[in-house]
Amino acid sequence: MLFVLIALWLIAGALWLIDPKSSTMRWMSAVALAGGFGALAAVISNHTLPYVQQQWPHSTVGIYLYRLMSTSSLLSYYGLPYAFARLALAYNTAWPAPRLRTWLPLALLVPPIACWALLPGYTEEMPIQFNVVAIWAFPYILCGAVLVAFKKEQLPAMKRTHIFTCLSILPPILSLGVMNYVMPSFGFYRLWVYHSWILAFVIPFFIFTFFRYGFLGMQLLIERRKMDSTLRAITSGTAILNHAIKNDIGKMRLFLDKIRQHAEETGQKELLQDLQVVVSATAHIRDMISRVHEQTQELPLRKGQVDLKRLLEDVIGQLQGELAQVELDLQLPDELVVTLDEVQIGETLTNLLLNAVEAMPHGGQLSIRSFKQKRKIVLEIRDTGTGMDKATLKQAVDPFFTTKGGKRLNFGLGLAYCYSVMKKHGGSLEMSSKPGEGTSVFLSFPVSS
Repeated sequence: MLFVLIALWLIAGALWLIDPKSSTMRWMSAVALAGGFGALAAVISNHTLPYVQQQWPHSTVGIYLYRLMSTSSLLSYYGLPYAFARLALAYNTAWPAPRLRTWLPLALLVPPIACWALLPGYTEEMPIQFNVVAIWAFPYILCGAVLVAFKKEQLPAMKRTHIFTCLSILPPILSLGVMNYVMPSFGFYRLWVYHSWILAFVIPFFIFTFFRYGFLGMQLLIERRKMDSTLRAITSGTAILNHAIKNDIGKMRLFLDKIRQHAEETGQKELLQDLQVVVSATAHIRDMISRVHEQTQELPLRKGQVDLKRLLEDVIGQLQGELAQVELDLQLPDELVVTLDEVQIGETLTNLLLNAVEAMPHGGQLSIRSFKQKRKIVLEIRDTGTGMDKATLKQAVDPFFTTKGGKRLNFGLGLAYCYSVMKKHGGSLEMSSKPGEGTSVFLSFPVSS
């Protein structure tokens, strides 16, 4: 059980440190902490206390260890169901009603406090009165598991995260509820000794999914941080390259003008034609690097309160020609005020709408809707175009990746720019797509709660 104790308390500390402002993270940390107290009680009971009693039979240390074991056991048995119930309420905010959510947490405290105050004290043979405690503890765990399992997610990445969250939490917590509360009520005690075997499989799976896919809506965004560093490198690199090329091309144009003047004075028509080719090439190089620099440079945000519906209507008005063959379905509330940089978000929306139109060369439906998710306003732009397979979708926002190879001025920076703008706003850009069914782009804007 020492392994269980160390693992659970390390997880509790890590979850708390990662995002102390998140209520789901705090209550998940509390669940792990309560489970760790149970493991601590088992370690004291099975190892520490027998050793102390054997070495120092009449020492007062044994009394204090016994009290610590008693308190730890009660904290685990009473605290874990309550902490998990609070975790479920924090994770699934769709239920219950807001008024009920204000007093329900206090009501959930009544059974554990009553049991702590009224039931007989801890004994080594019978830690708690299981037939009484199980009446409220297991329903807390069961109802909490139902709330966690039936949370509805609409964002693609969050759907995947939710699945792995359920796989990480629900099997161990339900088995704990059965072995720690239900089975002891029927006389089957000490089944908690099997928790170490369960956690030996669950903890590696939890760590893998946490880093790879996220947990409880919180992700360690390794891939996105890699993208951020890539964009920063491109930004600084193109700025330096743009400056260097402009300087060198300036020198080349100076000497080309001298050579052209000499060719005109000496009547060398063939040389003049060749010089024109070189001048056009230098102009093309300068234009190319300038365009890349424009799409990658870091522009400061100028945020303000903007009606997102009005901004979208403005962008759509500017793209009337491109949207002529597309059936537009706009499902937005009359007022959708968000704090954002109107210019940069307008450019982002323009890029995304043009991408959607290009994905529907023979026409189709372009749907735009919004919905709220916790502390976010999400804007979904969905087309019925050609769609993308998984491999293409995975690279879609990578800088310089493009499926439009035949277009001369396409650099594969449009989606990378959109991603960068949303990250600077503290939001996110996610995509969902299937070949032949179309693509959905989700823009998440943070809002104050």
